[in-house]
Order: sequence, then structure tokens, then C-alpha cells
Amino acid sequence: MTDSRLIPPSPSAEDYVTNSASSPDDPALFATQDPFALFAEWLEDAKKKEPNDPNAMSLATADELGMPDVRMVLLKDVSPAGFVFYTNAESRKGVQLDQNPVAALCFHWKSLRRSVRVAGRVENTSAEEADAYFHSRAKDSQIGAWASLQSRPMEGRFELEKRIAEFGLRYGLTKTPRPPQWKGYRVVPLRIEFWRDRPFRLHDRLEFTRLEPSAPWETARLYP
Repeated sequence: MTDSRLIPPSPSAEDYVTNSASSPDDPALFATQDPFALFAEWLEDAKKKEPNDPNAMSLATADELGMPDVRMVLLKDVSPAGFVFYTNAESRKGVQLDQNPVAALCFHWKSLRRSVRVAGRVENTSAEEADAYFHSRAKDSQIGAWASLQSRPMEGRFELEKRIAEFGLRYGLTKTPRPPQWKGYRVVPLRIEFWRDRPFRLHDRLEFTRLEPSAPWETARLYP
């Protein structure tokens, strides 16, 4: 049996009352018809409350055998067109997205007791979008994008540092071009679910769904 000291105990009734006081009713949650407007509002709240990376999101993909894979990435743009992140196309997630261009995202803002889940198709951003974001990054991050053979085995840290030094010499005094394998991906959602904590696990859940990106959204309240 797992040591019970490793797992936090279930909240008591008093805990739920205390937490509820910091999580008042949100009637606007069920009034909106635009999931992107609601997401923008929640992200702005997260930027004020979350101590680290309010734009962090888990990204779930699947490999050629259907085995799910998940990791954390950073949201770099959001609009009615979708949710954008950037990565090395030769990384594990890049290869999986090339083979199976669908994905799911999850934002969890613990301090706000809110989360958002997204699922949909994945498409590449334009080269112009990828170039613009790449050149907005710090110089060392640009060099790192060239140096890292992302997701592949390496002998040790020295191997990476050697590659960083090599590309630093090559591009240190000139404009660093975007590596051809460094790309942007846009998750075009077909489902977006908003979740907020409520006492005794009786949470609020609002789901937006559509059959195609051009179709109108339909909404449904879900049991917790």
C-alpha cells in the first residue's frame, strides 16, 4: 500500500467552506457565447495571479501506435484561429504531430482554481509567423534552437555545450536565421471546456463544441 503520508488528505468540510470563500459564483461563465473571449479574460486573470508561466499548457499527442504522450509547452499566440506554440519539428512531439495532426491542451491555473481543456486539429503556422516569433526571442535562445537535437539521446551536458559554442561562433555576431526544423503549430479547436472549482467536487463545467472550424459553437453544461 502507498504510504498515505505521500498523498494529501481529502479536503474536510471546513476546507471546502474556506476555499469557497475565495471562489465566488461566476454568472458570466454561462452567459458568454464566445469561448475565445472567455479564454482571454481568464488568461488575463491568470497573468495577475499565477507566479510562474500563466501561459503554460500541457500538450497531449499520440504516437504511431496510439500511445498518448504529454508534456508542458508555452502558449505563444491565441486568436479565433487557434492556440499557437513553437517547437522543433524533429522532436518527439513534432514527429507525432506530423504522423497524427490532432492534439489536446490543458491549462491549469491553480491559484484561480480554474482550468481550460482544448482538443482539435493541428496545422502549421506560416513561415512568416514562425520567423517573426523566432526573431523576437533572446539571442541565446535562438542559438539554443540550433544546438539542441531535441528529444534525441546525448552523451552528457558537455556535448550540448559544445554544440552551443559552435553555433554561437557561427551566428553570434550576425542575425540568427530560424532553423528549418523549428516551426509553429496551431491547435484549431473543435472542443473547448472551461472548468472552475466548486465546493465538494461539484464543479462548474461549460463545454463548447463544433463539428468543423467553420461551424458555429454549441454549448452545454456538464455534470461535474
